[in-house]
Amino acid sequence: MTAKVCKGITNTNADSSVRIDCDCQHIWSLAQQFAFKRLSTATPIFGKPNQLLFQYNVRARRISATYARFYLETEEHGDLNKKGRYYWMAIAAFASKTVACSLEDSRVVLIDRIHKGLAKGNMWLFYDIAPWHWAYSLDADSFRLCIKARSADSMAEPIRDSIHAMSWSPEALPKIGNLKCSDSIVEGFEKVREIEKMSPANEKRSRKQLEHLMAIAKHEQLNILQPLIYDDPDFAWWVKTQRSAWVNWASPQLKLVFAAACDTDDPELESVALDDTKLEIYDSRIKWIGEAAKLFHKLMQKQTPYMENQLQIMASWVNQQDRLPAPRYGPY
Repeated sequence: MTAKVCKGITNTNADSSVRIDCDCQHIWSLAQQFAFKRLSTATPIFGKPNQLLFQYNVRARRISATYARFYLETEEHGDLNKKGRYYWMAIAAFASKTVACSLEDSRVVLIDRIHKGLAKGNMWLFYDIAPWHWAYSLDADSFRLCIKARSADSMAEPIRDSIHAMSWSPEALPKIGNLKCSDSIVEGFEKVREIEKMSPANEKRSRKQLEHLMAIAKHEQLNILQPLIYDDPDFAWWVKTQRSAWVNWASPQLKLVFAAACDTDDPELESVALDDTKLEIYDSRIKWIGEAAKLFHKLMQKQTPYMENQLQIMASWVNQQDRLPAPRYGPY
């Protein structure tokens, strides 16, 4: 299957592009390579270049930066005239920042299953979701042609080998559907197409943005995070335990803060989980996510300069590096 175009992929000249034909395998391989590079070191480690960043919190901040850049249309192949089409990416930037803050919290670091579970879920969600958006930004027509062709096992051999060499891949890939398309991805990107056709002044555009956000959120929560971490009996046990009275006082509050900082003094900028939220249960978790999305949507509509400034701050984290020496042996 030959896609329409891969714009500027092989060209090394600045501010220029070359039209070349490439098949779906190449598009998805290039998209996956983008995700790998974004979480890689800039300098060699023990003589090996482009190694995966080993600090979980640094990965999470790079992921937050990438999501913010996609929303702001400052990522590769972005189009400033279409800002707002990737609405889920904006709330996801705040969510990955929240994961980074949790991974930096000593109370979370002490519980290895939770610490690694959060890191695993955040990383593999990124490996799944970022390439969808990168490929769509590259060329929407090719994306629609190739959307059902993506699979971890159908990419170019070097990329396929890299996928299978990633942390937790033997466990993660079968659980998340081998990076294949879902109905929610199809729906989410159909909403992107509709958003692109509407002017910012169109009242219906705001509604479509929220519909897009919830479609991608369903994919994220139901097809990636639920099977990968929340269905893990040990991870779920720790999540349940943290709700108990004897542990809850010493656990981080379950909330999403709409600021680049980990916390805020303004209660209008935070969505605290509902009292009856059971994080490990999809239906319970998505109910809270729906409430958080409504607050996010209100802030994006009413406090646009503030929200986009926070996204700009997070976008600046794109080149953060590990601050500790890499372990010489074993995955981290």
